[in-house]
Amino acid sequence: MILIADGGSTKADWICLDTSGNQVFKTRTNGLNPEILNDDSIMGRMLENEEISNCKDQVTEVYFYGAGCGTERMTALLKSIFESFFVNAKVTVKEDTFAAVYAVTTTPGIVCILGTGSNSSYFDGKNVETRVASLGYILMDEASGNYFGKKLIQDYYYGKMPKKEAKLFEEQFDLDADTIKRNIYKEENPNAYLATFAEFLLKNERTAYFNKVLRAGIVDFFKNRVLTYQESEHVPVHFVGSIAFFAKDIIEDVANYYRIVLGKVVRRPIDGLIEYHQEKLKLEQV
Repeated sequence: MILIADGGSTKADWICLDTSGNQVFKTRTNGLNPEILNDDSIMGRMLENEEISNCKDQVTEVYFYGAGCGTERMTALLKSIFESFFVNAKVTVKEDTFAAVYAVTTTPGIVCILGTGSNSSYFDGKNVETRVASLGYILMDEASGNYFGKKLIQDYYYGKMPKKEAKLFEEQFDLDADTIKRNIYKEENPNAYLATFAEFLLKNERTAYFNKVLRAGIVDFFKNRVLTYQESEHVPVHFVGSIAFFAKDIIEDVANYYRIVLGKVVRRPIDGLIEYHQEKLKLEQV
């Protein structure tokens, strides 16, 4: 059996295929970002999933595309954990940008991720190149879930959020200062915690304030993660992730402003990954 996973900081989608490429099961675990979690937490999250733990000895190949896997050290760390868990499997670990690319295009383009975190890469038709390393949720991650979560909390505490939205924000979230600080500084996955506040922008009726916040973040992302690629002048720019999916209209506006050709906007890359690996299996069996 073959396991394929698209792993973010908040959640990881897993697909199991048999050797003919037929789907055996589809499941989900909590996020497995090695930059944030320790070895025991990663192992524990896989053991908690009954479908994965029950088949771990039967798996012969694992392909994991994950957030936090942008350096050789983190890739090697996660590969080692998976090899000790899937004892009979050949394990391949790559950054989540590869999953995004495989999900949206087979031709040259810039591929962006706007989920819990954010990133971008250039695909030349064969190779995936990330020219600016991602330094994570504290220093980068423009237009991501955690970026917008921080912005909303800041605006609320600084009194910059309009009264109507502030009242709604209070009703939907626990905004106690001690609770927020504990989750950011003491608990696992502070980036995923911050990203939960971004749901406020996406699941309520759009207001002028919401549009202003979304647009400012997306403009920052274009300036730092799209326009820095000279190729953006002549190749399409694709987007993957929940933030991108729900803010597609604003992404379209900003792309038009910068005369960028917008490509596909996909909420989850896992379906495209299935097709990619099914085609890969067919070629291997020829």
